[in-house]
Amino acid sequence: MTQDLVLRETTGAVRTITLNRPAALNSFTGAMHEQLLAALDAAAADAAVRAVIVTGAGRGFCAGQDLNDPDMSSPDGGAPDVGAVIERRYVPLALRIRSMPVPVIAAVNGVAAGAGANFALGCDMVVAARSAGFIQAFSKIGLIPDCGGTWLLTRLVGRARALGLAMTGDKLSAEEAQRIGLIWQCVDDAALLDSALALATKLAAMPSKALADTRRALDGAAMLDYAGALALEAGLQRELGRAHDYAEGVAAFLTKRAPIFSDR
Repeated sequence: MTQDLVLRETTGAVRTITLNRPAALNSFTGAMHEQLLAALDAAAADAAVRAVIVTGAGRGFCAGQDLNDPDMSSPDGGAPDVGAVIERRYVPLALRIRSMPVPVIAAVNGVAAGAGANFALGCDMVVAARSAGFIQAFSKIGLIPDCGGTWLLTRLVGRARALGLAMTGDKLSAEEAQRIGLIWQCVDDAALLDSALALATKLAAMPSKALADTRRALDGAAMLDYAGALALEAGLQRELGRAHDYAEGVAAFLTKRAPIFSDR
């Protein structure tokens, strides 16, 4: 029987996806990648899901790649093709997170190391327990940040801090991660899941398509000049302005009632 390496739970309009290899600090294996991608695809396809939380079982969020997994071995006993693992596993995962039609929140309950850290940082918002930590562990085994880390780190905290975190591989506390803008929020350990659920529930009641397009606009603008960013804004606003949620938001504002958004 296939082991449930990824658990799914739905509360209202919020889907919680839990990495479930607690004895191995939820480190990635090929099998877990497949189940995680399937869970994200299912959430994306379910019109009733309007926000997603990703967290880890046990005392860790995700310790990165499991170096003992068959993915990291070579059929001829030689050096593994790490690039092939990135292309087969981590590129689809990173792109799936960035293309979700609803907001995705990482609830980091413990260590987030290597690809596990960058998987979390690739989510729209990160809420971390006070005891959690973020480690760019790649330099310790002769690699560079992956799972989007080279793109994310500089944009989140600037070149100096990005290089420092990536080169030293030192652990960054959740409190310091919040202070330097790497994550959205640091909360007490006991409040983590409630805080993440409250945030996800708030986002789920908002216009999902507009939130997803906000991600699209901010990410896209990072690769454009000012004029290009203005053009991207205009194009997205044109599309959103013709959608139900804009009409509903304006009508609710004018009649002083709570809006009911449904676009996705």
